[in-house]
Amino acid sequence: MRILVAPDKFAGTLTAVEAAEAIAAGWRRQAPADELDLAPMSDGGPGFVDVLHAALGGSVVAVTVRGPLGEPAPATLLLVEGTAYVESAQACGLHLTGGEHAERATTFGVGQLVAEAVDAGATRVVVGLGGSGTNDGGAGLLAALGATADRPLDAGVEGLAGVTAVDLSAARARVEGVALVAASDVDNPLTGLFGATKVFGPQKGLPDERLPALDGVLEELAAATDRRTSLAKGAGAAGGLGFALLLLGATREPGIAMVADAVGLADRARGCDLVVTGEGSFDFSSRSGKVPYGVAEVASEALRPCVAVAGQVLVGSREMRALGVESAYALVDLVGVERSFADPAGALADVAERVARTWSR
Repeated sequence: MRILVAPDKFAGTLTAVEAAEAIAAGWRRQAPADELDLAPMSDGGPGFVDVLHAALGGSVVAVTVRGPLGEPAPATLLLVEGTAYVESAQACGLHLTGGEHAERATTFGVGQLVAEAVDAGATRVVVGLGGSGTNDGGAGLLAALGATADRPLDAGVEGLAGVTAVDLSAARARVEGVALVAASDVDNPLTGLFGATKVFGPQKGLPDERLPALDGVLEELAAATDRRTSLAKGAGAAGGLGFALLLLGATREPGIAMVADAVGLADRARGCDLVVTGEGSFDFSSRSGKVPYGVAEVASEALRPCVAVAGQVLVGSREMRALGVESAYALVDLVGVERSFADPAGALADVAERVARTWSR
C-alpha cells in the first residue's frame, strides 16, 4: 500500500514535520512493506514557514523582531522567487505570552516582519495567521508600518481604548506595489458575537468579564478606520491581524488550501491508497479551515479514504464523517494522558502502529 501522511502540528508537543515522522515510524513497525509519502501540513499557524520551506525550497532569512510583550523574538522569512512567506505566530504567538497579558500583547513584530520582507525585495508577502496570543486588531502591525493614531497602536488592546482617529497613509505607502495575502484559517469578523474577542479571547487568557469591553475597543478601532472591512470574512483572524492586513489592501486565502497547493497534495492523494492526517485536538472546529478537514476534502476528491490521529478526539462518528474522516484515533484514549505528554512522538508512533493493523493490507 501507499500511504500519504499529512498531519498538522500537535500544538505544544510536536511540529508537523515531527508528527509526520512519528506516524511513519509507527506505521513501518507494523507494515514495513508499505510506501509512505510524508507531507507535513499547516493552516497558516505555527509551522507555516517550515512546511512551505520543505515543499518549495527558497532561502530562509533570520531576523529579530519585537515580541508580543516587548521582548526580542527570533523569526524567519522564507523568500521564494519574489514571494516572502512570514508566520505571525513567530512574532506574536500564544507560546510567547503563555496565555497571559493578552490585553497588552502587541502585533508590532508582525509588522516588522512584513517590513523586512518588503525591504528584502519581495513583491508579494504572504502572512500566515493563526496561533496568536494577541487581540489588538492588528494595530501593532499597522504601527510598525508607520500608521499613527490618537492612542498608542503598539500597546495592545488596552492601549487602544478611546481611539477615535487613525492615519493609515504611511502604512499603505510602506507596502505600495506589494501584493499582501492573509493566509487565514478562520472566517470570523473582527467584532461581535462571532468576532475575535468573543470567540478566541478566552483561549488567549482574556477573562470572560472583560470580553464585552475589549470587543468594544475593537469596535472603536473599526469605527476609526473602516467598519465595513471589520465585517469581512477573516478580519477576526489572529486577534484581528486579518483586519489590519485587509485595511492595507490584502487579499485573503485559506492557509490550508495554499499549503495543499504548495505541496501538491491533490496529486499525491490520487497516487495513494490511504490518507492519514492529524492534529492536537480533533473537534468540530476543525471544519473552520483546519488541516484535518482540508486534507479530508482533498482525499475525498481523490476518492481515497482518510483517517485521523489526534491528541484528543472530541467528535462522534457522525460528526467525524461529516468532516470526511472515516475513523479517528486519540492518543489520550489509547496510551493515556501522561504518556501522550511525556513522550508525544513515541505515543503517536504507537498509535500509528495500531492504526496500521486495521488499515494496512
